[in-house]
Amino acid sequence: MVSQPSFDPNLFVTGISFKAYGELRDSIDQPLFNRVLRGLYPPGSTIKPMMAIAGLDAGVVTEESKVFDPGFFQLPNVKHKYRNWNRGGDGWVNLETAILRSNDTYFYDLAHKMGIDRMHEYMTRFGIGQRVALDMFEETAGLMPSREWKRARYRQPWYPGETVILGIGQGYMQATPLQLAQATALMATHGQWVRPHLAKSIEGVPPVDPEPMPDIQLRDPRYWNAAIGGMEKVLHSARGTAKKVGDAALYRIAGKSGTAQVVAIKQGERYDSGKLAERHRDHALFVAFAPVHDPQIAVAVMVENGESGSGVAAPVAKQVMDAWLLNASGELKAEYAPPLTAEGPKP
Repeated sequence: MVSQPSFDPNLFVTGISFKAYGELRDSIDQPLFNRVLRGLYPPGSTIKPMMAIAGLDAGVVTEESKVFDPGFFQLPNVKHKYRNWNRGGDGWVNLETAILRSNDTYFYDLAHKMGIDRMHEYMTRFGIGQRVALDMFEETAGLMPSREWKRARYRQPWYPGETVILGIGQGYMQATPLQLAQATALMATHGQWVRPHLAKSIEGVPPVDPEPMPDIQLRDPRYWNAAIGGMEKVLHSARGTAKKVGDAALYRIAGKSGTAQVVAIKQGERYDSGKLAERHRDHALFVAFAPVHDPQIAVAVMVENGESGSGVAAPVAKQVMDAWLLNASGELKAEYAPPLTAEGPKP
């Protein structure tokens, strides 16, 4: 757990001065704010693999289902265009390609087909909008919106366009970095909950979960591999959005990049970071687990105003995974090596 910018905790040992504490408290960079547990951010495209699982299990799409992407999505009889990040479009896109290319149009369409009620049900099962930690009590719950939530909060009905943008992790949805790491871990374990905790043991006994979260049971367990295959190709295919990071890895990674808007962009306009103050630029996100064949570690990285999930956040995630999976000589630890086949190591 790393939250930056940080502060020197030694200042508090013998009693911090009013002036020093005031500087920390009033700093615009909020060094006293624990972003890992309390920072709330739109998850952006990092939730697309979970959306894919939801669509498959709900029977809304199959692995072979295709959507044509001209660079945007439109609701029936509505002029407004929901843009894909690739304005030129990706043509016909199936589930795997939609994940590896992070195709927005596919997931706009999937969200529209799913509807807010089913989306709320599935995303909640992945831990979005609820506290996931076993012993980190200051954790913020985040928000997975629903019809009922909006009516209670704003006294307004739910609109179809709000469902569409939730499909790419924008809109009302908010999550902490810890919740994104938990959702990624659930992808790695094929739905088996292992809640994050800090205490290794209490009086020599590992902590016991008094209210275990229910594991995610799918109609067909092969759905997990379908979505994970797309996540792996994010890093290990020619068109993957984080190919450079995957090329530099000594093991196979399954991951997903994302960006989260800080300020809205008007219809028809393009994002131009040069015209924005640094604090108004997009957040950069990346979630991943590795090795793909035998997951050992799940990581979520959020770089405030970092703009590029694959270019800024993904290299940080790889550094963390390298520290866990590589030995002192910079080689993959033997226990994490892929199994051998007649042709050599299995990818």
